[in-house]
Amino acid sequence: MKSNIAVTFENCKKENRAALITYTVAGDNTKNISLKILNSISKHADILELGFPHNTPIADGGQIQGSSYRALKNGIKLQNVFQIVKKFKRYNPNKPLILMGYFNLVYQCGENNFLKKCKSSGVDGLIIVDLPFPENKNFAYKCKKNSINFIQLLSPTTPIKRVKKIINVSHDMLYYISMLSTTGGKLKVSPKNILKNYNRIKKINRKKNIVIGFGITNKTIASLKKADGLVVGSQLCKTITNSLKKRLNTAKVLDNMVYNLKKKII
Repeated sequence: MKSNIAVTFENCKKENRAALITYTVAGDNTKNISLKILNSISKHADILELGFPHNTPIADGGQIQGSSYRALKNGIKLQNVFQIVKKFKRYNPNKPLILMGYFNLVYQCGENNFLKKCKSSGVDGLIIVDLPFPENKNFAYKCKKNSINFIQLLSPTTPIKRVKKIINVSHDMLYYISMLSTTGGKLKVSPKNILKNYNRIKKINRKKNIVIGFGITNKTIASLKKADGLVVGSQLCKTITNSLKKRLNTAKVLDNMVYNLKKKII
């Protein structure tokens, strides 16, 4: 049986377009608002990434750190993240949802227990930023046994020999980091060069779904739409910050924003 992630990419390719992947932090700024945001943007986004709030960022820039701070300040816990996912998936069972975070949460929960919670709540995939290949092989295998996609990361500095090994063991999606930076930074590399590096990787196995993240905004997304998928995160977090300051309807503001992002890649 094909995963929701695999089916989504197939549908996007039939429509001859990139998949739009959004990232928000679970519980930003409350559990209810976070769920409303997911329900709202899911009408336009093809795949949803939901970040675990944390206070130990590795690759996250200021906008995502701000989202995590608000969620943690409001008392969001691991169990709350799974509650948000479960409530969302109850009415959106086929919409792919990927959890993204760091291994310390998995370790503290226990790998098997963590995956049990993922499966029961309806999680489709996991991105564990600080669990690289080959150290992630055992955990990735456990994910696969539980019908959860483990999403491997690739970067511009990953040697081709290593890229081939990672692609060989990958599941239904890989994440290509566009540049050496934290999230939310301006593109330091031209879209042309990003796609050049990206296509070099795609040639290894064109059947694999590879998405591009970092530096993707409403200004840059159209120039990269030849990729299998594009991830927008920091701009959404920044928009949440601004809407909260102005006391606007956050879910409605993000609904409009994601709708406009989608229009740029159709």
